[in-house]
Amino acid sequence: MLSIDPASLSERENYKFLTGSIIPRPIAFVTTLSKDGILNGAPFSYFNIVSSNPPMVSLSIQRTEGQPKDTARNILESKEFVIHIVDEQNVEKINQTAASLPADESEIELAQLTPIESVKISVPGVKEAKIRMECSLEHSLELGGLDSPGCDLIIGRIVQFHIENDIYEKGRIDPRGLAAVSRLAGTNYAKIGELFSIKRPK
Repeated sequence: MLSIDPASLSERENYKFLTGSIIPRPIAFVTTLSKDGILNGAPFSYFNIVSSNPPMVSLSIQRTEGQPKDTARNILESKEFVIHIVDEQNVEKINQTAASLPADESEIELAQLTPIESVKISVPGVKEAKIRMECSLEHSLELGGLDSPGCDLIIGRIVQFHIENDIYEKGRIDPRGLAAVSRLAGTNYAKIGELFSIKRPK
């Protein structure tokens, strides 16, 4: 077995090792509003649950040459954002939003997604997602980097859930109905495959 010191690798080599090893990763499609009122949207796979009491999620947004991305900057300024679960039906459109656009252009318009008003925050979501979560900023941390931070770690508190009726029954979500997709490495994604159950020990 190989044994590798990450300090001996470049940032890109560490990235490839991590994204090829930690799979599958859930994908959050995040909408934010700029201070000029531009609706921004971008997908992130450094995303997961933090807590259910209260419901909180984490989002790690990598910086470019030490500069925060539009999503991170908008969240830090407005303290609000919407997370959507990426699924088989919307993944093609969501992928289009990964394009590098100027801050004054909307990825939502580029991908022809449909904005929909939120209930408790000012940031709209998009109609094409089966699940979306309105979030308020709970914590933010600048992490990593040698000369300047390498990422912005965002912890969001969910203040409102939205879910398609057909996939929610008796408090549970139908994984097949949700048909969430996950991120692998490179340009690869995965669908929900074979399901199996294992009883947890008492």
